[in-house]
Amino acid sequence: MGEGEGVPRLYLVTDRRATSGRPLVDVVRAALAAVPAASRGAVAVQLREKDLEARALLDLARDLRDVTRAAGAALYVNDRVDVALAVGADGVHLGGRSLAPADVARIAPGLAVAVSTHSRREVETAARAGARFAVFGPVFDTPSKRPYGAPLGLDALREAAGVGLPLVALGGVTDVNAAACANAGAAGVACIRAVFGAEDPAAALVRLLAGFWKPSASMHG
Repeated sequence: MGEGEGVPRLYLVTDRRATSGRPLVDVVRAALAAVPAASRGAVAVQLREKDLEARALLDLARDLRDVTRAAGAALYVNDRVDVALAVGADGVHLGGRSLAPADVARIAPGLAVAVSTHSRREVETAARAGARFAVFGPVFDTPSKRPYGAPLGLDALREAAGVGLPLVALGGVTDVNAAACANAGAAGVACIRAVFGAEDPAAALVRLLAGFWKPSASMHG
């Protein structure tokens, strides 16, 4: 597999409480319907609903697998290797308290592994462990992360990107600053509310993809 292959340019992280009361599956379907034919494969969805019981999570994962498959988007399941395998997901997303990527490789060698990271050192660890890509953040200010400290910023993203593992930038990313993440070395960007909380998720997705690919030589971190 070539460098960067299978790494999303846009990684949509679910939060069913961020959809303004709309069913999550419907919002995901609406957003993915806007993915241009030329960009099929550039978008992935991470199912991240930590509070759901196993049965409810499995049912939701099955519904999202149908939607993502129809749209040509990859599906990652947060932490739950069993659920990822049960629904035929493409990968699993691991946090700091999850299984190690090596454990996932032994249990489910067919699953791609994404890892959450917050420093260059953690990116180095993820790279050695065989992760396909790492989500790095928070890069910009975002209300949900304020209790944990200041955003890491573009300089930290640029430094971490130097490790060579593809990074997806998370935290306060919008269509306005997505290109700055690309300039800092990000292979893609991730978001929750920027798409799922938008009145028009499809239009928001298109703006984010366009923003990431926008020529931005004059933008600096």
